[in-house]
Parts: sequence; structure tokens; C-alpha cells
Amino acid sequence: MKKMFFSLPNLLMALLLLAFYGLTYAGLEQGWIDDYYKLNLFLICINIILAVSLNVINGMTGQFSIGHAGFMAIGAYGSAVMTMKLGFPFGAALIVGAVGAALAGLIVGIPTLRLKGDYLAIATLGFGEIIRVIILNIEYVGGAAGLNGIAQYTNWHWIFFLTVATVLVIKNFMTSTHGRACIAIRENEIAAETMGVDITRYKVIAFTIGAFFAGLAGALHAHYFYTIQPTTFGFMKSFDILVFVVLGGLGSLTGSILSAIGLTVLSAFLQDYAELRMVIYSLLLIIVMLVRPQGLMGTAEFSYRGVAKLYDRLSGKGRGPGNDTAVG
Repeated sequence: MKKMFFSLPNLLMALLLLAFYGLTYAGLEQGWIDDYYKLNLFLICINIILAVSLNVINGMTGQFSIGHAGFMAIGAYGSAVMTMKLGFPFGAALIVGAVGAALAGLIVGIPTLRLKGDYLAIATLGFGEIIRVIILNIEYVGGAAGLNGIAQYTNWHWIFFLTVATVLVIKNFMTSTHGRACIAIRENEIAAETMGVDITRYKVIAFTIGAFFAGLAGALHAHYFYTIQPTTFGFMKSFDILVFVVLGGLGSLTGSILSAIGLTVLSAFLQDYAELRMVIYSLLLIIVMLVRPQGLMGTAEFSYRGVAKLYDRLSGKGRGPGNDTAVG
């Protein structure tokens, strides 16, 4: 295990991430990266956390949840109350927001994850709307006006390392025994149950982990944008997160990351075309799904060995038919 951790590919990836972190930090400090690019950079990180966390539920375990914004709302409001109302430090607020969302995921998951397909989707959608309406009617957190004047504690250090930590934790979960059990449920519930997999238990575990990181993303969001409102965490936000996962490929961590980056950048570029923005955005999504219905990565993951195999095949060195998992 130690040898695998300190393998050349892992060390190379660590060096690349540290180089990116250092160069970006220098750019932010020196003003080379202006506020517009900084905003989109932070949005990319938040969207990556949201996408990979929902992928644990929808991609790995094969469930159909469309209430992820509800967990994000719990994390955002819980952390904001901790810093604004109770005077706790930002680190403690992050933990409270994430744990609060995880508890909500556990509470919702136990009774609803016995459902499947469309029934589960309706249940999670209802949960997301219930959270939004409850927040809307609590004056302590601002009601419909939301919370304003939240301190901007989310900086490059916090958001970068928490994004990397989220991806690493979920990647390790995917390759663990528990992650394999979740994947078995996705592939065939009846066969998984026959082999002794506790289906309900693992669904709840996946739901709780996804909710935890959604709450973390909500806390980072709240402490960067100064203000949060119930409308920010409505159905359309859940739908946007779902698009990241489906477009990237259900079950592919790499696909979720690439999709979150690509769609965030695309949305930023289309802001100059306000009238046609959503039309162009939707058409591009339709085209991608027609060309690549399994998503950008399918169920594949990035690996150096996979890249080498792909290079050999494209250069004519490799023979034999390719498949969807050849790059992972």
C-alpha cells in the first residue's frame, strides 16, 4: 500500500497539483488573475465537489437523486449561522455544515432508499423542496431575503485543498470494498443481494457521503458570495449538478471533474449572449449526448497506463478493438 501511494504517477500528479496551486496563488496575489477569473475558478472548484459527491449516489450506486441542492443548502445555512450568529471559526463552521448535511442525508436515506428509479427521484426532489420552503419561512436565517453580509472566509487555500481532499476521499472510497459493493448494486441489485451485499445499508452510506460533501460545497459557497437565498438552492440547482454527472459519465470520477470544469467555463463564456445563452447551452448538451450517450468518459477513469494504451492505438502500435474502459 505504501509503495502504491508513493508510486511515480501519484508523485507526478502531486507535483502538478502543487505547481498549479502555487502558480494560481501567485497570480491571485499579484493581480494577474482578476476578479472575474477568480470567481469562475472558485465556481469550478465548488462544482467539482458537487459533481463528484452526487456521482457517489447516482453513478456509483446507480440511484436517481435530484435533491442534491437541499444538502448544499443545509451546509450553506448551517455554516453561515455558525460564523455570523454564533461567532465560531470558519473551520468549525465547515465541519458543522458538512456534518449537518450528512445527518440529513442519513435521515432521508433510511426511509427513502428502499425506493427505486422514478419513485426515489420524486422522494429526493420533494426533500430538496421541503428544505427550501422550511428555510424560506425561518426568520432567524433571513427568510425569503436570505442571509447577507456573510464574511468571505473562502480563499484559495481552503477551496483548493478541500477540492483535492474531496476527490481523493471519494476516489479511495470507490476503490475500497465498500465502493465495490456500491458498484455491484449499480450493476445488478438482485445479484449483489444474493452475494450477501446489504443493499439498503450501502445505499444509505453512499447517500450520506454524497450529502456530506454537498454540505461542504454549500459552506464554501456561502462564505465566498457574501449572501445566500433559498432560491439559490432550488430544483434548477439540483438539475445543474445532475447534468455534470450525466454528461461526464455515470460512475466516472474523471468525467464528473471534466464536465464540471467544461460546463462552468462554457456558462461563463456564454454570459455575453444573454438572450441565446440557455439555447446554445442546451443545444451543445443535446449534441454531446447524441454523439456520446454514455457521457464523456462513460465509466472510465484517467490513468497513465490508459493514456499510453490510447496513444499506441492512435499511432497504430496497438491492435485490437477498443472499449469504453480502455482509457481508465
